[in-house]
Amino acid sequence: MKLLMVAYDNDSYITWFPQGLGYLAAAAQNAGHEVSVYQQDVYHWPDSHLTDFLDKNQFDVVEVSVIGGYYQYHKLLRLSEAINASKNRENFRYTIGGHGPASDPEYFLRKTGADVVGIGEGEITFVELLEAFQGKRLLESVDGIAYLEEGRYVRTKPRELIQDIDEIPWPAYELFDMSYYTLMRVANIEKNERCLPMLSGRGCIFKCNFCYRLDKGFRPRSAESIIEEMKFLKEKYNVKYIAFSDELLMSSRERTLELCQAFIDAGVDMKWNCNGRLNFADLDVLEKMKEAGCVFINYGIESLDDATLRVMHKGLTKKMIIRGIENTLEVGISPGLNIIYGNIDEPLHAIDDAVEFLMKYDDHAQMRTIRPVTPYPGCELFQYAIDHGLLKDTADFYENKHTNSDLISVNFTRYSDEEVYDALYKANMRLLKRYMEVQEENYEKVCKSLYYDQDASFRGFRQT
Repeated sequence: MKLLMVAYDNDSYITWFPQGLGYLAAAAQNAGHEVSVYQQDVYHWPDSHLTDFLDKNQFDVVEVSVIGGYYQYHKLLRLSEAINASKNRENFRYTIGGHGPASDPEYFLRKTGADVVGIGEGEITFVELLEAFQGKRLLESVDGIAYLEEGRYVRTKPRELIQDIDEIPWPAYELFDMSYYTLMRVANIEKNERCLPMLSGRGCIFKCNFCYRLDKGFRPRSAESIIEEMKFLKEKYNVKYIAFSDELLMSSRERTLELCQAFIDAGVDMKWNCNGRLNFADLDVLEKMKEAGCVFINYGIESLDDATLRVMHKGLTKKMIIRGIENTLEVGISPGLNIIYGNIDEPLHAIDDAVEFLMKYDDHAQMRTIRPVTPYPGCELFQYAIDHGLLKDTADFYENKHTNSDLISVNFTRYSDEEVYDALYKANMRLLKRYMEVQEENYEKVCKSLYYDQDASFRGFRQT
């Protein structure tokens, strides 16, 4: 079958490599299908261009995958309109997937006009779905999908997770414009270094109440598999920096130490960053990470209020957070300090506490601000909002409440929206001003070195 994977325009100068599509494309290719990628993310074509493209080219299946989010939701609707407007619409199946549609498949089926929604891990599901489209099996025999049958909603049984994820083929990199994606800029990357994201595992051992990840448990890749892909990306695309994009490379002390030692023993010699847990941010672990090439750890701190951390199920305390961040800075790794506000009954002073924390510990490797918490469909907080009359359903969330990630979707606190916005305004203005002050201080150092020391290595005042 001829398949078209749509990499949607995320309205960004450089877009994160679409790993989900890459994995699905690889699985389909290995099953003998012909796969093409429509790279709207690279060329920023208008959605009408996709209609024209589908009118002029014949495909059997068109796939779009999106995460949850106000932008992604409305983008999916616009893409669906463009796809359904094609004069060839009767000749191909339109499938959608990702955490966004999977959280409420029936709603998204009726909203987008898609033929099938994929739910959960997609590599096996997608291949079996293609077999059903070819008439090789019944559609209802494919686990992990939902569809409408003469207007009646049908959802098959859940797809079992792939336990040995080393068996999953790498993303089909060759189908994508890798010269574009490798330009991605991340914390502590040099101007001449190329970067790509990779998965070191799937899932997470924690259960934060605002997380809409649907798969349960954690499944790590083997060190050998990870290293093999890192070396491939280095040799094939001259990638010097890996951004481990899965939820939790630091799933335990033991696994982190083992993985880092494997990187060292294999002579990988690449910079990398990851998402980490402050539970495991011990000095010996961090020192080993530093030795293995880690330059940035993105931490989900979320709040400095102990009661709120318990409500979130973070498994952290303020004392643990401060200890872990101080350890990270001590070994010379930049910490990414992610903080949100507005979980259930979170006190307003938590915003001030977060600002003081950021002013003290942020090394400004990235710009940091504080955002309101968002109860995405599929997470515990979404269900809490419905149970307490704060939300009606998925339609209410996407059509009425979730208009922007920096605006309140649902207010779970004891304060008015106006009080929260006032506190966020004051907090983020302090943080932004401090960030700009740091940039000014850095430029002053550069200027002094240039003009007073005649630093001939200076390469000009430019952003890139």
